[in-house]
Amino acid sequence: MSRGKLIFITGGARSGKSNFAEKTAMSLGKSVAYLATAQPLDKEMAFRIKKHREKRLNTWETYEEPIKAAELVSRLGLEKEVILIDCLTLLTSNLLLRDEDKVEDPRWQEEILLEIKKLAEVCYKVPAQVIIVSNEVGMGLVPDNTLGRVYRDILGRANSIIADKADEVFMMVSGIPLKIKG
Repeated sequence: MSRGKLIFITGGARSGKSNFAEKTAMSLGKSVAYLATAQPLDKEMAFRIKKHREKRLNTWETYEEPIKAAELVSRLGLEKEVILIDCLTLLTSNLLLRDEDKVEDPRWQEEILLEIKKLAEVCYKVPAQVIIVSNEVGMGLVPDNTLGRVYRDILGRANSIIADKADEVFMMVSGIPLKIKG
């Protein structure tokens, strides 16, 4: 069984990442699994999730999985033509904050990156086409607190892990996709 293509889409907030990812998914196949990683932890995030759900095609199957993305992709990758993961940004945050007391522990940080490496391997090997969306958070100000700095650094490394495995990488700038790999 041949493997599908892994496509990574990154960029700043509100740069058009999700919109481009959804259009790409539509062009790749009819059988699409949408893997959402957001958790409705406050009213604003609950509203965002609601808007994303309403915008999504009703022919797509949505799976809400904030932590165990690799396991879900491993299964869905054999059943679906396309898997869209939106987004690595929140998945990484969810993994990091599972145990807030360990955030500064380098061993905990490495465990998180091992989870991301596992996800990258699974996404690379499955027969489905996989699209992963993430934010580029390392191009702005240095966060003024430890959690912010640790998160920025881990997400930067997570993005690098996915980009390294990806067949194609796009950077979204003001709604314009720039192909930087593949």
